[in-house]
Amino acid sequence: MGLDDKIGNAAEKLGGKGKEAAGNATGDESLKAEGQTDQAKSDLKQAYEHVKDAFKKD
Repeated sequence: MGLDDKIGNAAEKLGGKGKEAAGNATGDESLKAEGQTDQAKSDLKQAYEHVKDAFKKD
């Protein structure tokens, strides 16, 4: 996994956490769900990068 990918995934996850927290604070369920979705996408991208890296080493 490249450094750019790691930074991008971390930023997306952090942004998602911020949206979720803002949604919780304001009672905006849509914003909260959007934040959770952003976090899930970030986790999936990170998992995909780990799989790619595992196959590159062979």
